[in-house]
Amino acid sequence: MMGLDPKKMQQVMKQLGMKQEDIEASRVIIECEDKDIIIQEPSVQKVTMQGQETFQISGEISEIEKGISEEDINQVIEKTSCSRENAESALKEANGDLAEAILSLS
Repeated sequence: MMGLDPKKMQQVMKQLGMKQEDIEASRVIIECEDKDIIIQEPSVQKVTMQGQETFQISGEISEIEKGISEEDINQVIEKTSCSRENAESALKEANGDLAEAILSLS
């Protein structure tokens, strides 16, 4: 099926009872028990087949340990001009203490 043009692919999917819909999204967050998975600038498709809905998501993925907020990460980046990874790492090492994380990167 990968060699089909998009219109033929849609016809085949319709014959199989499948429906695909693009969903406009600016960010997707998957909340886990120990961390959050954040997907920035996602491409999201909702696929319905035999009454069951599934989602396909791709984009820029990052993970945040619980206890470290997105707001804290953004503040560390803003105050120190460091990368997102360095901000997350500093906050983890500082056990979520915002001031300590900023000082460690300054």
